[in-house]
Amino acid sequence: MLDEIKKDAGDRMAKSVGSLKQELLKLRTGRAHTSLLDHITVEYYGSQVPLNQVASIGVEDSRTLTVTPWEKIMVSVIEKAIMNSDLGLNPASAGTVIRVPLPMLTEERRKDMIRIVRHEAEGGRVAIRNIRRDALGDVKDLLKEKMIGEDDDHRAHDEIQSITDKYVAEIDKVLADKEAELLEI
Repeated sequence: MLDEIKKDAGDRMAKSVGSLKQELLKLRTGRAHTSLLDHITVEYYGSQVPLNQVASIGVEDSRTLTVTPWEKIMVSVIEKAIMNSDLGLNPASAGTVIRVPLPMLTEERRKDMIRIVRHEAEGGRVAIRNIRRDALGDVKDLLKEKMIGEDDDHRAHDEIQSITDKYVAEIDKVLADKEAELLEI
């Protein structure tokens, strides 16, 4: 019973860390990375589909992404979708290849991005603490129903706290890596 609670808490905390990593991938740093365009969708025969399902995305150099649509008619649609995204990018098409140059980040923009990253990380920590609270509540319920003793209760509290500490430390590491990446010139 306690093992299930701990395993469930650990799994949910791992998912929170994974979710934070996904969110941070969307934030633009100075380097070109294909995941930058992952959340962009385009209209394809009447439905919205992710960009990577209608084109191949590659890295030309450290500051330029290339998008090669599989159908020539998609060039203008993809170009418009990239322009209208919240990334502030200006794609340029050359035949069937769309080049997306990434502008340099200014010092002010870097500081804004770090503020955003720290806010996202704090959201991840809050999610992990909420999962801990739920797990400890489940343990407390078992104690009230006399399904476990007080020794098991104390041991479970310590183990759940150590699981929590592990995942909070992982979030801190992800945050430190992203901040270092943002400050890199």
